[in-house]
Amino acid sequence: MTFYWRTIYRSYRIVSWLQYWTLRRYTTAGKGVVVGLLFTALFGMDIENTVGYQAFVALFFVLTASFIGSRIFRAQFSVERALPRFATAGLAFHYQVAVRNLNRTQQNNLALLEDLEDPRPSFAEWRSFIRAENRKAKSLRIMRPAKRPFTIATIKEAVVPSLQPEGTAEARVEIIPLRRGVLRFSGVTLTRPDPLGLMRAFTRVSAPQHVLILPKRYPLPPIALPGAMEYQVGGVALASSVGRSDEFVALRDYRRGDPLRHIHWRSWAKTGKPIVKEFEDEFFVRHALVLDTFTDYSNIEIFEEAVSVAASFANTIVTQESLLDLLFVGEQAYCFTAGRGVGHADQMLEILASVRPCDDKPFANLEHLVLDQVSAVSGCVCVFVSWDDARRNFVKKLKALNLPVMVLVVVEPGQGKSFDAKTIGEAAGNFHVLELGKIEPGLAELR
Repeated sequence: MTFYWRTIYRSYRIVSWLQYWTLRRYTTAGKGVVVGLLFTALFGMDIENTVGYQAFVALFFVLTASFIGSRIFRAQFSVERALPRFATAGLAFHYQVAVRNLNRTQQNNLALLEDLEDPRPSFAEWRSFIRAENRKAKSLRIMRPAKRPFTIATIKEAVVPSLQPEGTAEARVEIIPLRRGVLRFSGVTLTRPDPLGLMRAFTRVSAPQHVLILPKRYPLPPIALPGAMEYQVGGVALASSVGRSDEFVALRDYRRGDPLRHIHWRSWAKTGKPIVKEFEDEFFVRHALVLDTFTDYSNIEIFEEAVSVAASFANTIVTQESLLDLLFVGEQAYCFTAGRGVGHADQMLEILASVRPCDDKPFANLEHLVLDQVSAVSGCVCVFVSWDDARRNFVKKLKALNLPVMVLVVVEPGQGKSFDAKTIGEAAGNFHVLELGKIEPGLAELR
């Protein structure tokens, strides 16, 4: 069975490479000639009753001449990109590429193609995806061609102005990233058509770079998030001295762990022992944003939307006067804090850009992580990729601790109607179901 799957995988890689090579190598006219060649080969097999074989021979020699003409491009160039630091999945971004002509002759009719690192999956990833798709489709089909799960971006061909000898020109590139994560560039391919205009000659320039693609975000309405101001132990240092804790109360003896910036130097000089300033206890709102990562490739679309929902909340909460703890489980348990001078929204979004599904650990790992942090938070926002007994019991435990909770569950289209009071259980009151394809309208209804 493994031999069968590996044979299919090799076929997938060969076919995908041929498709990629053909789309880049042939011009529009060249693609038309290739189609004509295939038709004449099919209908010209009967050489006694048709003349299609004559067209086949002519087209074959034309393509052969174009192929030979495309192999004589020996020009040299250097390139320099001006990439942005971040981009957002699903939104086009533009940047300039400076192309320098290192030849002593003028170069015309040039176009620029970006070379990305090979996005095709490993055998294990590909097999997991195919199995998940087959389970969902309940059929014997190997691939579902309507989906492009491993395409990471679409890049438009950029026109390069004529380059004088030793001259430089700029090309404007447009990219639409389709997935969050790191978009890695391996180099640039400069092309020009052959004398017949059917194929393109290539010159490749190595230029490795990368740009981080942030998760898609949705606009959120004004939301009364759960929770009120709570006392924060050690909140002064954690909030970078922002809040009521700047109010001076008294002087006291130094205790181990007190920050040096709170030492009252004049009192130390008078008494001969370290004295520190004591401030009013700090109270502020601190939310926990819990992201459910426990899924596999069968729910990859739901997982990606769950990350986008979490990013939408992170982008909104961090801009308010509160702290936000992002909690999730990947290779290990993670807790990141932002807000009130501790971190910024961009840092939280960078973390979410790299989150991956976790299908080899139990949901209990996330439960333990949150319960360890629950004493410090004012409220909790949970973004789940499914709703079952484990998640229902988890919310029940949070409610038992008198912690306000908002629950959002991302589901397949049409599954929202299956949730009733019995299914929701303890989460009733602030429970929201978000269906794929209706995420933005669903978030707009939050209050």
